[in-house]
Amino acid sequence: MTGGSYKEDIVSLAADKGGRFTLPLLVGAALLSAGVIFWAVGDWALGAGFAVTIFGLGVLLHLFRPTAHSIATVREVAPDWTVARMTADMSGMALAVTDQSGRLVCASDLYGEWFPGYPAPPSLPLDRDGAALLAEIGRTAWRDGEAQCTGLARGALKLEVKATRTGRSDDYLLWHFRPVRQVSLTEEFTRMVTGEVGTQLGDAGLMAAIIGAEGRIRGTNGAFVLRAAGRMDADLTGRDLAGYFRRDEEGRIFFAREAPGMLPIAIFRVLLRADQPDGPALILLVDQPGNMAASGSSLSYFQALLALLPFGLAMTDRDGRLLFVNDSFARAANVQDGHLPAYPGDLVVAEDQAALAAAVRRYAVGPQMTGDIAVRLRNRPEETVAFSLAGVRGLGEAAVILTLKDDNEESRLKRQVAQATKMQAVGQLAGGVAHDFNNILTAIIGHCDLMLMRHTPGDSDYDDIQQIKSNSNRAASLTRQLLAFSRQQTLRPQVLQLPDIVADVSNLLKRLIGEKVKLEVSHGRNLGMVRADPGQIEQVIVNLAVNARDAMPEGGTLRIQTFTISAAQVREMRSTVLPPADYTGLRISDTGTGIPPDLLPKIFEPFFTTKEVGKGTGLGLSTVYGIVKQSGGYIFAESVPGQGTSFVIYLPVHVAGAEEKQAATIRTPPARRTSWGTGTILLVEDEDMVRAVAERALTRQGYKVLTASDGEQGLEALKQAGKVDLLLSDVVMPNMDGPAMVREARAMHPDLPILFMSGYAEEQLRKSIDIDNVSFLPKPFSVAQLSEAVADAFTGSAASEDTGDGAQS
Repeated sequence: MTGGSYKEDIVSLAADKGGRFTLPLLVGAALLSAGVIFWAVGDWALGAGFAVTIFGLGVLLHLFRPTAHSIATVREVAPDWTVARMTADMSGMALAVTDQSGRLVCASDLYGEWFPGYPAPPSLPLDRDGAALLAEIGRTAWRDGEAQCTGLARGALKLEVKATRTGRSDDYLLWHFRPVRQVSLTEEFTRMVTGEVGTQLGDAGLMAAIIGAEGRIRGTNGAFVLRAAGRMDADLTGRDLAGYFRRDEEGRIFFAREAPGMLPIAIFRVLLRADQPDGPALILLVDQPGNMAASGSSLSYFQALLALLPFGLAMTDRDGRLLFVNDSFARAANVQDGHLPAYPGDLVVAEDQAALAAAVRRYAVGPQMTGDIAVRLRNRPEETVAFSLAGVRGLGEAAVILTLKDDNEESRLKRQVAQATKMQAVGQLAGGVAHDFNNILTAIIGHCDLMLMRHTPGDSDYDDIQQIKSNSNRAASLTRQLLAFSRQQTLRPQVLQLPDIVADVSNLLKRLIGEKVKLEVSHGRNLGMVRADPGQIEQVIVNLAVNARDAMPEGGTLRIQTFTISAAQVREMRSTVLPPADYTGLRISDTGTGIPPDLLPKIFEPFFTTKEVGKGTGLGLSTVYGIVKQSGGYIFAESVPGQGTSFVIYLPVHVAGAEEKQAATIRTPPARRTSWGTGTILLVEDEDMVRAVAERALTRQGYKVLTASDGEQGLEALKQAGKVDLLLSDVVMPNMDGPAMVREARAMHPDLPILFMSGYAEEQLRKSIDIDNVSFLPKPFSVAQLSEAVADAFTGSAASEDTGDGAQS
């Protein structure tokens, strides 16, 4: 409300068409409230006052209610163009906004700079019929929502415009003016020469440059830069083109930086505009062949010279075609006589052909320079070889010399060294695993032996204990095979029967050869005993069986036979290698592919293998040969290609002496001794489980046992004990190891006998245990082996004392 009396307000309220029932309702509500108050209180004055209050509040609420007119007024508030203009200025574009009447309502500052006075777009002062085009664009944009046009101009300013219908009710047009940059013909050619087109020209042997009317360089391709400046990163823009050339007395043109004797070049000038003979131009350059007769003669002489060199050389022309290869190159690249390939790329795998072809073209057209590229030959795709390339000039068609080193033998030696290094690492890992496993097996086997001492065959637990020990012995054989694989086994020759070794290794062989290969085993009668290390003989059988499996990829039969051969039969063989004697033979044969006769004499050579790269070390058969010879035996190979191969091993029969006794093995049952041991033994072992079983076993034999868990504790116990008859110690221990402890103990007791035990092989520990009057017991060991080793150590000590006393006497 803007003013007036209360009476006028009441009249307007009564006259309001939208509220014609409002006044009667307010009067009725006031009377009703007055009646309620009078009935409740009984006071007419209070009721009348309350009625007047109700009537007044109702009038006020009705007069100040929102109306449709006021809401429409809020909705029709004009937009704030200040924000829109600031946004347009920050964009850096020429923008304008017009309403439906064509009136300019907002524009950026750039629009004002281009068109002073801010005229509306349809009224802009453009050249020719530009204003009519803008008016048509405006009509099209109002109709279709968007329209655009190019080719508008205002003097030197070339424009394109786009109009878009916008706004909350699509009641405005947004005009976007954008300048059109005119690219000159010189700039367009410069862009092509310095881009992909220039690269293709260079690959084709053409050097290219764009020069302006003043003769200065605007742009070049890579081939020109390399030849003119000698390096790809040189910037020749703005330089005088003529400064990069020189003429000789015959008028031929050469690059100024190149030495005399190089090929001359031919220059072609192509005008960019035919009506401007002194204007910008495209310069194309190509090598001239020169005197072909002289070049051909020098090329023939050069080829004859290259043929005599001991390393691989080849020549190509500028197009990358092979012209010549010498014998060393042909041998290294496997080029057959009379079958010279057309391009060097035909010698390499498909993935490397494009890179080699591009390198040959680059060296053919650039300056005289050299470089290398790594590729894989088609005949040796698994190896990377290096092609050395050198650009040459003045040899007629020859443009590039390629060098390939024949390093087949060197590569083979590198593979062998790498494979041997890998096998050494695997062997060290196998030795470490075997050491830890041997400690566990020593405890298991020892406890089984201690329990077997308390049981006799027929007891309910005897068979179960025996089965546990049997399985532990099988596990011990696995550790021996790990050590044999790593060639770290302790050499322990024993008198044995070959069928026993074959039986022990049969389960492993069945897993190794797979389901496709059938294993057949047969044994002869009256086989003589042989003296050998069982672990080594197992390794011989495993190696030969694995080779036989690999020779039968489709399956076949592997036969293992043992037989006896007398001295008389050896004489009948008339062998120049096998001396007459009684032998026990072992034949391992397969039905595989066989070995070619020319390779048969080489199979026992170290690192010789016929398997693929990465599938063979070349050490299997050489290891077999060494083991057999170390055991005093002989091995022969017999093979028929396509039918199979047989390896025959002859081991001399061992004749036992009258006083020789069979040494205890891991399978020997614990002895029930009739005589008890006497003396004090200091046992030093860091593994609790091994120390516990050894202490119990020696205590049961009658020895007094002192224990310690490392070398420092062992020395302390030795000082406190006073007299110790034997020091039984592990080799590898924390803090102070066994050999260090023994050296300090010998300083106190020079004649103290020492017995080392270890899960590592004796060969590995030979340097650290190189101490006088020491014995070695490899783990795992049984109670019987431990008892025998301790007894032998006492016996050896007593014998040395007797010898010393006799010497004194």
